[in-house]
Amino acid sequence: MRFLSEDYAFDTDRRELQRATDVVVFAPQVFDLLEYLIRNRERVVSKDDLINAVWKGRIVSDAALTTRLNAARSAIGDTGEKQQLIKTLPRKGFRFVRAVQEDRRPASQTVGPVERTDDAPPRLSIVVLPFANLSGDREQDYFVDGVTENLTTDLSRIAGSFVIARHSAVSYKDRAVDVRQVGRELTVRYVLEGSVQRSGKRLRMNVQLIDARSGQHLWAERFEKPVVDLFDMQDEIVSRLAGTLGAQLIEAEARRAERTLHPDAMDLCFQGRAWLMKGISLECVTQARGFFERSLEFDSGNVEAMIGLANVDTVVGGSFTTDDGPARLAAAEAMVNKVLS
Repeated sequence: MRFLSEDYAFDTDRRELQRATDVVVFAPQVFDLLEYLIRNRERVVSKDDLINAVWKGRIVSDAALTTRLNAARSAIGDTGEKQQLIKTLPRKGFRFVRAVQEDRRPASQTVGPVERTDDAPPRLSIVVLPFANLSGDREQDYFVDGVTENLTTDLSRIAGSFVIARHSAVSYKDRAVDVRQVGRELTVRYVLEGSVQRSGKRLRMNVQLIDARSGQHLWAERFEKPVVDLFDMQDEIVSRLAGTLGAQLIEAEARRAERTLHPDAMDLCFQGRAWLMKGISLECVTQARGFFERSLEFDSGNVEAMIGLANVDTVVGGSFTTDDGPARLAAAEAMVNKVLS
């Protein structure tokens, strides 16, 4: 099936978008989102409709959805300000408003094989496998399950993250699994697994972040604390884990982006975020600014890149290393207002 407009051809069989003589390359989720909007162009599509259709009901943050909508708009020559093709209706949803023609004829044969990326896992995608209870006390299961559930929720709040819902991950409970197989089955880049063991009045927890494609351990940590109040301890551990994991995931994505021959807006954005996490030195903020600016050259509506630039200007404006502090803070405020709009 092809959908034809005056300035582009959207081919669902080849999974490609052609504008004039150029083929636009973008992430699989962006393609699926755009296809769903075009196929349902006669009605308003809700946020839940998009998540169910594109992400199969998995947990998706508002920032991740906005980023992919902006990428879809950019691919077809639209913006969040103009909204000439994809219109946002506040508190209702989204609608594709450009007239298109459907062409059901088979596409012409291509020379050589066409590479498909349908099964490529999304960036910053992760599943938290049910933690193992090594205490030998089944009554501790509620504590272990609580850690898994709360950690899944907290990770979903990381900007741009793609987290598998707990009810999908629970099918792996009490099973010896190959994390590479889990990655293929759930289409994720990262797997977090862990174990909890209580001995007397002390509790020990081990966690590992693993690359789901290579099986390589990227990060590991051990927590050991006296048992006072299990719920307070659960909150503390989950909070520390989520904060550390957020930084580790962004760093892992930045390392991937460094190896990419043709980085896109999100690749550059992750590299900018990684530099900001390294510190507030002149080198760090200068490197971060460069990556965020290059990201916006690819996608002028990239929310994460705009937030990154606002953070850079805030850091610079609040330091004593510049003479134009008020101007930097004003620029940060203007960028934040643009993001909010």
